[in-house]
Amino acid sequence: MPSPPPGSSSATPGTVWQPKPGLTWQWQLSGTVDTSVNAQVYDIDGGENSATVVATLHAAGRKVICYVNAGAYESFRADAKRYPAAIIGQSNGWPGERWLDVRQLNVLRPILADRFKACAQKGFDGVEADNVDGYHNDTGFPLTAADQLAFNHMLADLAHAAGLAIGLKNDLDQIPQLVADFDFAVNEQCAEYSECDLLKPFIAAGKAVFHVEYNLPLTEFCRETTALGLSSMRKNLSLDAPRWPCQTASAPSSR
Repeated sequence: MPSPPPGSSSATPGTVWQPKPGLTWQWQLSGTVDTSVNAQVYDIDGGENSATVVATLHAAGRKVICYVNAGAYESFRADAKRYPAAIIGQSNGWPGERWLDVRQLNVLRPILADRFKACAQKGFDGVEADNVDGYHNDTGFPLTAADQLAFNHMLADLAHAAGLAIGLKNDLDQIPQLVADFDFAVNEQCAEYSECDLLKPFIAAGKAVFHVEYNLPLTEFCRETTALGLSSMRKNLSLDAPRWPCQTASAPSSR
């Protein structure tokens, strides 16, 4: 079978990438991506990185996840003007970002579909849809668990229609209702907050859990999370290049 052309997704709808537990990963959302890191999976910003970066990683045998902020507005994105003021809520604590009214599916669907399609056109294998737990936060909107489920199911449908795998970011309480439709999970700080057991359904389903801690040393979480089957590491909160994976000693890993 011929290889897909440069800049196209290697996945097709219905046959998306299915990452398995135990894969090593790198998560870098700030700075120029260090493509030399020895990790099987990279999670990088979809808007800031080109098809050339994705192709470079693919040439090194890496799978690549496209970070997309799905549940929050970002004033610095090229498509920011597509978001009506009425659906933009409270700050989520990050500069330039505000929660969205995820009840407005008809408004958000075409915007996010285009973002996911752009990821596929650059050749990404999957998507990390961020901020999908607004109903647990002070968004400025009366969001319910049902509202969040409807939005998150829509995201899974959009990703799969674009030929992309999709990861569930945090939203631990809704894992039982979402694990069947999401292909992997991305989690922050489940060890710090004693929540890692809630991710077991993904591992039981043969789906990878890409996990990061910011404050705990490796000695305080690696034994537990590795036993659970999580792909764990410590990162700086800025999500720059250095990483401390559970598979290594305490020095930052760059290769």
